[in-house]
Amino acid sequence: MSGAFGRMPIGATRREFIGVSIAASSMVALAACSSDDGSEVDIDEQSKGAMDDFAADTQFTATEPFTLSLLWTEWPELPIKDSWTFFDEVEQRTNVKFELTTIPFSDAVEKRSLLISAGDAPQVIPLIYTGDETSFVSSGAILPISDYVEHMPNFQKYVEEWDLADMVDNLKQADGKYYMLPGLQEVSVPVFTLIIRKDVFESVAGGIPETWDEMREALVKIKAEYPDSTPLADGFEAQSMLNYASHAWGARAGWGFGPGMVDDGGGKLEYTAVTEGYKQMVEYFRGLVADGLLDTDSLTAANDGSGGGSVAEKFANETVFAASGSNGTAIEFAQALNETVGEGNYEVLQIAPPGGPAGQVVEPRNFWNGFMLNSEITESEHFLATLQFLDWLYYNPEARELLRWGVLDETYTKDADGKIELKPEYSLNAFNINPDGETDIQEDLGWSNSVFADSTESRALKESYNPSEFVAYIDAVLSTRTPRDPYPPAPLDELELEQSSLLATPLKDTVDTNTLKFITGDRDIAEWDDYVAELEAQGLAEYVDLMNAARDRFEEENS
Repeated sequence: MSGAFGRMPIGATRREFIGVSIAASSMVALAACSSDDGSEVDIDEQSKGAMDDFAADTQFTATEPFTLSLLWTEWPELPIKDSWTFFDEVEQRTNVKFELTTIPFSDAVEKRSLLISAGDAPQVIPLIYTGDETSFVSSGAILPISDYVEHMPNFQKYVEEWDLADMVDNLKQADGKYYMLPGLQEVSVPVFTLIIRKDVFESVAGGIPETWDEMREALVKIKAEYPDSTPLADGFEAQSMLNYASHAWGARAGWGFGPGMVDDGGGKLEYTAVTEGYKQMVEYFRGLVADGLLDTDSLTAANDGSGGGSVAEKFANETVFAASGSNGTAIEFAQALNETVGEGNYEVLQIAPPGGPAGQVVEPRNFWNGFMLNSEITESEHFLATLQFLDWLYYNPEARELLRWGVLDETYTKDADGKIELKPEYSLNAFNINPDGETDIQEDLGWSNSVFADSTESRALKESYNPSEFVAYIDAVLSTRTPRDPYPPAPLDELELEQSSLLATPLKDTVDTNTLKFITGDRDIAEWDDYVAELEAQGLAEYVDLMNAARDRFEEENS
């Protein structure tokens, strides 16, 4: 999911709701870089602890120890423990010690914003998704890190090898610089899609649907076989299903709505929520509700078991047979079914998002969470060493494996073919690996933590901790679906950001409210033109003009 949503890490469960081209990045001189105020930062003067021979795919070890302040988001189910070896091992290998400022996941975005705005943010700010940085650019509070990526060889190498340069280029703000570095993914597939009862779809509906029209036909057959069921559900207040479904109609919705702009096919941007494709999507889901095929409780209730029971419970009780989820949700559903249907009596499958009128398409390739830096980091005598350390931590393959699995030959083994196995005395319960192991490498040792582990991943690393069913899902998406082209960048300057915020927020509120009303039948789809008129009265044309002007400027300046 780009931006927050698609922004859940692969493996996320319900509880976790949770560049420049390589050539262009060498525009600045090796020893002197521009700071955010245009002055020169002499890297040679701020290189204490840095390695002279630091290169891609090598171990970073600071030549002298130093401490780095870092913002740590703490999940309620994963509190930091004194037993965590994660911090000790990283410090032992790199000579870098973390000084943590801890914030709770429940209001992490608000707490982070307050710290940055007050000038109290730590040096390193992780768990940043594309777009999170935009509101802090004009204040000068965060570093234009594009000025310094030439000192980050791992980042440069994998941007090039994984063909991500154009995507990095789209990170640029209105000043032509980018202010965060994302997690890189060798392969990108939608995190959330449909989890289905494969055995029921095959025996009752005749197979796995490839399009939304086929899905409807299958749901009708399942409803006939299980008349007490409402076979399709979301479970994420409609935000998940509309996100992955919208692409089949050439629209954007749900978590992936973003600024709401799509290419109109003629070189301009248009507001997705008034397009014919968006309307057709809404009409499709309205039809499912009208025929008793879509569980409306799952479109409105929080994921806490209210509204007639959680989706997992409905899956277990065979009143729902297809629902939104990630690979973690698939595990959750399977565990629930073990208690009712019985292990071995069902099959759960994560399927590629169905196609539609726009084709067999899915969301554009996207980045994972990365980080941004407090702009005051340029004053640190360890500035260069910090860049090298973060380049190793976020982009070095051995570091990424360490963060996921712990210490080789201590917590896990790796054979000649690269296959990773957790030692039997250890478990990784988040992914149902070695559930009988006495020590959980995440809960007890801090590996696979949500702050760092779910960021940059090669395909091999992604597959190493996921079940074979998820590997099959990756293959299915890559072989049968085409990612949409990236959304055209339209970075806004400071004044435009203020104007955009005033316009975009009420527009989006109107879209969200009425999309759900249309789908549930609380508003007649015959009132669509009235809905569009309501958006126009809220300044829709002004907002679209603003975004198109920004897009035109960006294209002119970066042609």
